[in-house]
Amino acid sequence: MRLRFQLILLLGLSSQHAYAEISIQDVSRSHHPGEVILFVIALEKQPTSGLIRAFDQTFILYPGDEQETMEGLVGIDLDVDPGTYPVQFVLKYPDGERVYSRTIQVLEKEFPVRRLTVDEKFVTPPPEVLDRIQREAKTVRRILSQRTPTKLWQGEFLRPVPGTATSSFGKRSILNGKPRSPHTGTDFRAGEGTPVKAPNGGVVVLATELYYSGNVVILDHGHGLFSYFAHLSKINVAEGDQVQKGQTVGLVGATGRVTGPHLHWTLRLAESRVDPISLMEVLSMRAAQVGP
Repeated sequence: MRLRFQLILLLGLSSQHAYAEISIQDVSRSHHPGEVILFVIALEKQPTSGLIRAFDQTFILYPGDEQETMEGLVGIDLDVDPGTYPVQFVLKYPDGERVYSRTIQVLEKEFPVRRLTVDEKFVTPPPEVLDRIQREAKTVRRILSQRTPTKLWQGEFLRPVPGTATSSFGKRSILNGKPRSPHTGTDFRAGEGTPVKAPNGGVVVLATELYYSGNVVILDHGHGLFSYFAHLSKINVAEGDQVQKGQTVGLVGATGRVTGPHLHWTLRLAESRVDPISLMEVLSMRAAQVGP
């Protein structure tokens, strides 16, 4: 793994202002599709708010752990092609906005292929469930497109179960010999009934049973960041509940389209499909920089 700690100095200019230099630190594992980048911006003057524009999405900035800093998480979606992409840092002050620009080089990545055998009804669903599948997909898309303005998480993200990851993010799936969408989450080894812990603070925005994902809990961590836990044997929370880091939200199971008990954790960051392990490692790297 290659850790990235890159310091970039930028000078913001406009027709009305000449701004002092700022430094922008890039904390990430890599710049491949599916990765999370944490930008840490050191400033001479703290803005009232700010955002990052990248990959046709908007990511919200928040005050950093150090004085006169802002931080922001950016996701490189799984389908982003290799190439050079513009990034804008928009800092808002009482006297107006200050915009700083740079570019990101996204690198090519080949994802492995997995072949699974599952109940045929989950590969070619019977006609009577197609309306249900479409309704559920629409509901999930609507939820994951939201941007709660309040940041509800703090610090590092916990591993929701003790087990190791057994299926890597981004794998291309062939189910019963038929190509399907890539795996947009990470699977963790865990026995039936293992408690699933909230990786960080948030609000429960969905707690129900879905056709493909079985029993599901979705947590809104704020700023467009969501955790989606699937295939649970039991749901321990209700929609609208506020949960704390480490709180049990459900139990591992084998509901929905699965080959056996495990935890599936999907992460969305401003609708970008990113690897939960990437987020965990990036925030851990940042915490090590800041120290106790």
